[in-house]
Amino acid sequence: MKLTPEIKQKAKFWTSDIFDSKTVSTVNNWMENNPDEIVESFYKDLDFGTGGMRGVMSVGTNRINKYTLGMATQGLANYIQKQFPGQSNTKVAIAHDSRNFSREFSESVADVLSGNGIEVYLFESLRPTPELSYAVRKLRCNAGIVLTASHNPKEYNGYKVYWSDGGQLVPPHDSGVIQEVRKVQLEDVNFTGNPQLIHSIGAEIDAPYLSEITQLSLSSAGKKDLKIVFTALHGTSITLLPPALKEMGFTQVEVLESQATPDGNFPTVISPNPEEAEALKLAVERAEELHADLVIGTDPDADRVGIAARGKDGKMHLLNGNQTASLLVEYVLRKNVEAGTLKGNEFIAETVVTTDLLEKIATANKVKTKKCLTGFKWIAQLIGQTEGSEKFLVGGEESYGYLIGDFVRDKDAISSAIMIAELAAEAKSKGSDLLSELKEIHCTYGHYQEALVSMTKKGISGSQEISQMMENLRTNPPARLAGEVVEYVLDYNALTQKQITTGVTKPLDFPSTNMIQLVTEGGAKFTARPSGTEPKIKFYISVNENCSLDEYSESTRRLQHKIETIKSEMNI
Repeated sequence: MKLTPEIKQKAKFWTSDIFDSKTVSTVNNWMENNPDEIVESFYKDLDFGTGGMRGVMSVGTNRINKYTLGMATQGLANYIQKQFPGQSNTKVAIAHDSRNFSREFSESVADVLSGNGIEVYLFESLRPTPELSYAVRKLRCNAGIVLTASHNPKEYNGYKVYWSDGGQLVPPHDSGVIQEVRKVQLEDVNFTGNPQLIHSIGAEIDAPYLSEITQLSLSSAGKKDLKIVFTALHGTSITLLPPALKEMGFTQVEVLESQATPDGNFPTVISPNPEEAEALKLAVERAEELHADLVIGTDPDADRVGIAARGKDGKMHLLNGNQTASLLVEYVLRKNVEAGTLKGNEFIAETVVTTDLLEKIATANKVKTKKCLTGFKWIAQLIGQTEGSEKFLVGGEESYGYLIGDFVRDKDAISSAIMIAELAAEAKSKGSDLLSELKEIHCTYGHYQEALVSMTKKGISGSQEISQMMENLRTNPPARLAGEVVEYVLDYNALTQKQITTGVTKPLDFPSTNMIQLVTEGGAKFTARPSGTEPKIKFYISVNENCSLDEYSESTRRLQHKIETIKSEMNI
């Protein structure tokens, strides 16, 4: 895209006296010396999506900065006031992570809200995202905001919005907020805060949140014997996970000091994403030195958790999100069955790209499975819709997000890490380990293996390339995958499921989203989904077969070969 007169005009506006001197100076410099940066920064407005927005921190309408966040917050304030007319004390809770400028952004957002007459409960310092979800419910707020870009690289920041139920925005509030945000002009934003309406919170929320977590415990076995290495990856979990582990009885916990200090530059990792092996490298190395049993690592806002566990071979092994979710679901259901606490109205929840093994485990334990689109906001919606009639036990998604219990309405790395450690401790107490437990699950319920391929496509050209990939898959899907006939094509944009062999089309009961899923006659799945928060397209592959313990290694090789074949056939 070229530097058009329209883009020039948008950029020129950002040199007016509405903006601070640094912003004006930056734009003037780009106008003279870097027209490409003007294009990328001003060719569009940063999208306020269904849950908020995320982007590179810089100057411009397509960037995260005080002004784009201010417009988003003014729109949210306007929506809250329309939704709660006549309520004299509308309230919003705000938290932030360890990223550069997250504190400054959170204070600016608090100013805009208080300037609009809304009471603000601002955490005194960085806190995990799930604690914000808890705080919204605990303080009976109308909404909540977290300043975070989750596990994105250091250049990014973002803005996640929660509603009064503690979950991220879902219909109709998502589109309602978006409409209000789009009406806002920068001149409409009230950046002048009212300090009397801004309240600092901290320990009074920490204590009850941690108390709720300790009540999740299902076993006391082996906790003092389990050796854990924990890394916060320079993020927020350092505030609560170490004390939570101590409170739960884990005495052999080493906090990885080189990654313990909150730091938005994430100096020891390429990306602070526990889904990536590199992020946990230092923790795994320390675990090898200590001969620890378990590595726990969380992303900067502490909603995702990655783990590595020592196997019978004496080595540390990284587990993916589907494997950890399977272990958690099996553990929670098994312990409830053993305790005789199931009443028949319980359910688990998972997304449509998460392993079907979770449903197999739940069905075998006479517990229902509810499925939803990707994103924990949909799991939160399921919990809210059934509150009072059905009981949510546990849920998970392949992207390393899990939830046990319903006092939080988002994925929670703090409570999940505690329960992962608990099930690892129980396994060790009976001479087992997480890898052995997973093998037993696979041989009991079905051997499932999954893979995720994530392609980053930045900028204007990247967005166009992703669109073309989806269009090609939608209009010309493959007839076979790894030798198996593709039996179903599920188009979550058109909300149709087409059976290829018969041509019969059925509706899908989900909100519309840009995702395509292929299902073979053998139960293999291939899913393509552009990310809603990053310049990426993600491809999910799932394959399965039945196997015995004796043939487990050979089964693993067969399934991995099948995954690699599908990758090759789909050119990913």
